[in-house]
Amino acid sequence: MTASSEQQTTGTMQQPDVQAIERLSDASRRIQEQLGQVIVGQEAVIEELLVALFARGHCLLVGVPGLAKTLLIHTLAETLDLKFRRIQFTPDLMPSDITGTEVIQEDRETGARSLRFIEGPLFGNVILADEINRTPPKTQAALLEAMQEYQVTAGGTRHRLELPFFVLATQNPIEQEGTYPLPEAQLDRFMFNTLIDYPSEDEEFEVVRRTTADVEPQVSPSLNAEEILALQHIVRRVPVADHVIRFALRLARATRPGAGPAGGRSSLVGQYVSWGAGPRASQYLVLGAKARAAIHGRFHAGLDDVRAVALPVLRHRVMTNFNAEAEGLKPDDVIRQLLEQADRAEL
Repeated sequence: MTASSEQQTTGTMQQPDVQAIERLSDASRRIQEQLGQVIVGQEAVIEELLVALFARGHCLLVGVPGLAKTLLIHTLAETLDLKFRRIQFTPDLMPSDITGTEVIQEDRETGARSLRFIEGPLFGNVILADEINRTPPKTQAALLEAMQEYQVTAGGTRHRLELPFFVLATQNPIEQEGTYPLPEAQLDRFMFNTLIDYPSEDEEFEVVRRTTADVEPQVSPSLNAEEILALQHIVRRVPVADHVIRFALRLARATRPGAGPAGGRSSLVGQYVSWGAGPRASQYLVLGAKARAAIHGRFHAGLDDVRAVALPVLRHRVMTNFNAEAEGLKPDDVIRQLLEQADRAEL
């Protein structure tokens, strides 16, 4: 199917803004070049971060210690002319430690006292929530409100957060003692669950070579807040054909056991999945496809874009059961098989 015929499959799509798409693609390329001065490899991870940023989503990065998760996020923040805040989550962290608190302030001239709100570290644009699963649920819930509503509540008063607001949380998958696993409701607020794996031998050689030399890479900002907000609106206007939306919808619904005629028909899902993805997954599959297409300089989202974002969108929304654990099956294995079935038109 050609681009023109694909766009004609729905009468509600807008024509793509060629200059806007080129501007977004160029901005992505500049950011990737800046990150490449500090980060070795991890091209897929960097692309997922940029897709989440321009799609107005949040990202959970999962990887063992020493894989430069924090460095990657910090460097990304340096390439953006935004306020960066780092929060180290610990078991004794209270909600007010991240949202802010009201303090009593006295006027020295009149002696009158009043409450003044002191903003916490959530009042930034790029938030690094380091080791998010090490803090209690009530503090995680405070972060959840900020991620979903772009506001925090303190002393019964709502305080709006400045846009753009982008949360990048890290999590160590191998050390679970003394941690508080994120509830499914909060996991669902993350657009992507991005896995960071060990580097290849050549990449690790380059990491060691760079980090043991007396060289400090300089990263310069590429975008400011106003430009990022404009690019986020561009992503929303990227055309997507109805059949692409249907594909994303079928894929998300296929993860749900017993979901009726439109889903749950896979014996794989019925045997190994206890809970599937909700409607937010379908939304993020389409938004992620739009953002990825724009980053690559294309003027409409296609099926390949949906396939490319399927794993990070779905892996934290598909809950496998004991049967899967006994046979060593992970959510990624289930999703890959569902993608294969989708390619064979079996969903």
